[in-house]
Amino acid sequence: MSPRALGVDIAACADRIEALQKRDGTIPWIEAGVWDPWNHGESVMALAVAGRERAVEAGLDALAELQEADGGWTGELGAGVPMDETGERIAPPETPVTARDTNFTGYAAVTVLRAALALDAPRLIARHEAMVTRALDWVAARQCEAGDIVWRDPDPGQPLEDVDSLRAGNASLYKSLEAGLRIADALGRRKPDWARTRAGIARAFQHEPERFDRKGIDRTNYAMDWYYPILTGAISGPAAAKRMDAGWNTFVVADLGCRCVAEEPWITTAETAELAMTCLTLGRREAARTLIADLASLARGGEGYWMGWQFELGMIWPKERPGWTAAAVVLAADALYQIAPGSDFLVRHAPADAWLRRGAESRAY
Repeated sequence: MSPRALGVDIAACADRIEALQKRDGTIPWIEAGVWDPWNHGESVMALAVAGRERAVEAGLDALAELQEADGGWTGELGAGVPMDETGERIAPPETPVTARDTNFTGYAAVTVLRAALALDAPRLIARHEAMVTRALDWVAARQCEAGDIVWRDPDPGQPLEDVDSLRAGNASLYKSLEAGLRIADALGRRKPDWARTRAGIARAFQHEPERFDRKGIDRTNYAMDWYYPILTGAISGPAAAKRMDAGWNTFVVADLGCRCVAEEPWITTAETAELAMTCLTLGRREAARTLIADLASLARGGEGYWMGWQFELGMIWPKERPGWTAAAVVLAADALYQIAPGSDFLVRHAPADAWLRRGAESRAY
């Protein structure tokens, strides 16, 4: 079976993303706007899988251009974007809600490495090494003593401990730091501080998971909090399998896909695609294949994927086709069917101590 047999048209998804890309190389969520470096990076990686080299280069250059002097980025927060008067379309406000998000920033390392692998273009690593270095140094400086990394840049004078640490965000950063370390290896660099930062995140997940709930906000009803630690390898082995099984019936709706929020009758394309990759991390290929196939009904011929399906009302909601939604499906199909070089990078992970062991090396190429 091929991606096409599962309803995944890689070229059509890439066309949708390129249609959204602006002249300056940035890739907003939708035509109306909303930009953040994480979802921009997701779209760039999908373009790389599809072989759209010029669009990838433009996207990476735009990311570098928008990086701030200290290494971070300011991005719009999707949770702060309202809907229009119909309640069916995203309506970006004139003054967006923004943050300097650590996960948004760290993801630049994943973006650069995955794009370079997919296009077999190590020159992209050399070109953007400085961007990745500044980004991960900025992230590492926002790590608490317990190992968790706060979700955003503290306000001036605000202690790190006053800012919450997010489970999904830290899991993603665990992978971002692996990408950075692999980039460093490819260039003959040593980054022991990044290795310690990554190991610290793993330590927090294993020994102090309460760090991700210390502000008293329960986020366990969000699918990403469930599967992201497994997807990125922050939790692995029997513990990962147990975690997957424990949440499956809460979030997965047979023949539809993955809920975004446990109590909401809303299947989302991106979460379903990411959950498929999570299944691949555990070696559950048939489950991954089924999840991707379930999304076929949300593909809009030649124009990407709808964001989600409200299954109690039987309607597409919202009526938007973000570039990052199409990108998530491309990356899942790539991980399943090895479409481009490096297709296993997002689903295979180095151990937490890989760069702490004396003489250990892990080459990117």
